[in-house]
Amino acid sequence: MKHFTSFRADFTASLVVFLVAVPLCVGVAVASGVPAELGLVTGVVGGLLTGLLPGSSLQVSGPAAGLTVLVFEAVKEYGLGTLGALVLAAGVLQLAMGALKLGRWFRAISVAVVQGMLAGIGLVLIAGQLYALADAKAPGSGLANIGGMPGLVTATAGSATALSALAIGAGTIAVLVLWPRWRRAARILPAPLAAVALATTAVWALDLPVARVEVSGLLDAIQPPGLTDLGRLADIGVLGTVLAFALIASAESLFSAAAVDRLHDGPRTEYDKELMAQGAGNTVCGLLGALPMTAVIVRSAANVQAGAKTKASRVLHGVWLLVFAAAFPAALGVVPVAALAGVLVHAGCKLIPLRELRPLWREHRGEAVVLLVTALAIVTVNMFEGVLIGLLLAVAKTAWETSHVHLEVDTPEDEDEPVRVRAVGNATFLRLPKILDQLEALPADRGVELDLSGLRHLDHACGAALTNWAEQHRRTRRAVELVS
Repeated sequence: MKHFTSFRADFTASLVVFLVAVPLCVGVAVASGVPAELGLVTGVVGGLLTGLLPGSSLQVSGPAAGLTVLVFEAVKEYGLGTLGALVLAAGVLQLAMGALKLGRWFRAISVAVVQGMLAGIGLVLIAGQLYALADAKAPGSGLANIGGMPGLVTATAGSATALSALAIGAGTIAVLVLWPRWRRAARILPAPLAAVALATTAVWALDLPVARVEVSGLLDAIQPPGLTDLGRLADIGVLGTVLAFALIASAESLFSAAAVDRLHDGPRTEYDKELMAQGAGNTVCGLLGALPMTAVIVRSAANVQAGAKTKASRVLHGVWLLVFAAAFPAALGVVPVAALAGVLVHAGCKLIPLRELRPLWREHRGEAVVLLVTALAIVTVNMFEGVLIGLLLAVAKTAWETSHVHLEVDTPEDEDEPVRVRAVGNATFLRLPKILDQLEALPADRGVELDLSGLRHLDHACGAALTNWAEQHRRTRRAVELVS
């Protein structure tokens, strides 16, 4: 009876997750510049394969908005054929990291960097999808998209077709915001599906001349990478993209797992196994030429809130996606692109931690600076280099904060006795100017006894500088005694 109750809960939850997943899978694929069906393929693999593997029991995997910008840039630069090779290599790298027990180390990544990464992704995603809201083509990079906004506004205002698409997209966003407040309806139909269904119905009823999703068929969309595509993995630029895919997808998945664990009382996530599950999923997605996969917090939260008990819910959601993609592919051809853009603009807004930023600025200003710099670096440079800048800044901030050193100075009244100076804390090159300034301020006509035994850490640069200061002091002043 207990097993039947669990299965019934999982069955119901799987339908809810399926309804949430369909518009997200299609929307992420369209925004990534690939056939809509490839988003469904990744969703199917996330359910049927990753869903069966150990790791996290309730989080759900699929194509995520967080990788949209990176995938779009990769497809634009290397071509759709190479995408499968990139995802395949990223999956193998994730498998290797999981086998080496590196999954738990992702929890050591600064939360400010992760939030900044998601905020930067959200900003770039919004900037790109605002063009899709008006059935216009985005210029390309984040800065170019932002710089082209005045021209977009002018072009949209002068085009009835663009205004129609904008109305559909804006209406979709409005439904996404307001639908959850109608709790009875939201329990029956998830907001993303309701928004896209209403937008599609409005376009059909009013016969609006807006762009629809282009459909080529599930099997036609699957393009396994060829030998030429795999050979491109030797390029330095391609390897950088693979590394970005693997690290960002892994970090997003494992942070999502930590968030999902806080939503339920079931088994906790085994991070290394979850990393290998994600790697296996991305390996298969790469072999099928599909989009990269991550754990998706939107679907995972919907899964938990719908009452899922075991991993059966996420496996069943993959079954429903497969049935839908195989039996009703033509249903995608009536969906307006502007509606999917609205879904992604809404998703992009959720990636920006506006509520957390103000208290973070008040309580931990350094963390807030790391978050903002990471986000701006992603917008102005690119994803991979932006995250690296954020990580380096976080390391520098931590090094600065932990390198506190204090000099305790005791000046005896007897001028024949040396001034006793005791250094306490962590002496690094970051604090070297302050230390030397304090030492130079000691009485010029007194000997000095410098006690370094209170230091928890003394780096090479600081140690060498103190030794040099002692030598100079001996030449110009009285004796200096170093105690370590």
